[in-house]
Amino acid sequence: MHRLLLTATAAALIATPALAKDMLFWNQTTHELTSVQLAPPGTTKWGAEQTANDPDHAVSADERLKITGVAPGIYDVKVTPKGGKPCVVTGVEVKAAGKVAFAIAEKQLGGCK
Repeated sequence: MHRLLLTATAAALIATPALAKDMLFWNQTTHELTSVQLAPPGTTKWGAEQTANDPDHAVSADERLKITGVAPGIYDVKVTPKGGKPCVVTGVEVKAAGKVAFAIAEKQLGGCK
């Protein structure tokens, strides 16, 4: 009986996919961002407001933000600095592996600030 239970438990563990690691966005700008949204490249089909995943609904400079509902791939990312205008950063690679899925740096904002 014990052998059957151990075999069933081992089979269940093997068949269960590994739990997905949280995907994180890293704000490498000097701005607090009040909006972060992703869209397929070249579209305006903006996804969910990712700052809703943060207790204060913003991402401070050098803060990481949990990203939900996004698969790895290439996206356009729209960010809005506090008190500023929305800025679209195109062709951002979102990765499933690594410490962060993607980051936006100050130089990527260009003249959008």
